Amino acid sequence: MLVKTRGIVLNYIKFRESSIITKIYTEQLGVQSYIVNSVRKKGSSSRIALFQPFTLLDMVVYSSHKGGLSRISEYRSGHPFSTIPFDIRKSSILLFLSEIVSKTVKEEEENQPLFSFLYNAIITFDEMETGYENFHLFFLLQLSHHLGFGPSTGAEVVEQVAFSSKAQAPGVAPTVLAIQAHEAYFDQLLRQPDNPGIPSGKVRRELLAILIRYYQLHVERLGEINSLAILSEVLS
Repeated sequence: MLVKTRGIVLNYIKFRESSIITKIYTEQLGVQSYIVNSVRKKGSSSRIALFQPFTLLDMVVYSSHKGGLSRISEYRSGHPFSTIPFDIRKSSILLFLSEIVSKTVKEEEENQPLFSFLYNAIITFDEMETGYENFHLFFLLQLSHHLGFGPSTGAEVVEQVAFSSKAQAPGVAPTVLAIQAHEAYFDQLLRQPDNPGIPSGKVRRELLAILIRYYQLHVERLGEINSLAILSEVLS
């Protein structure tokens, strides 16, 4: 059966000589994996570019109740980016966020509120000319609500992280105090995302570390975030 749907590319891996297997979060079918042939041949760079993380696609796909790998009948860009491919900071943020979404969103069924949030957030991010350094923090907080563990206050974040078993290990009391000192920043991100008042890159990195730990408390086997090192270096 053919299904017309929008999609958000999460990642891909190389498959055989010139093909890929790509994971895409679709509007109609949830998370799906597709084999795409002949996109890595010489001269096909424009096609492989459509499968970079968080690329937005319009697709016609084959769907089967049997599950497993399927194929894409037709695909094209759903929203050509105007800034992301040309800004290393933006592309690094999207790489990081796509890895988080890939590891946290697993459902193979329609979830219109989640899809709309992701799709619109990506477009908004592409259109932002300034002030996007905190976008990934706001995004993670909003995503957590769609995943079912979103906080209503900064206290919820810092208390859960500060008093988790890892934070309470012997000799790390100052770390607990440092975590609690960031409560006001999370409140600002939740209530005033356009002006959170984060004073420096150092504080931004600390907030991100706390948020990742918060996710690890709620998402089983989240594991290490491979793109975090790249993001930290680019935004330092």
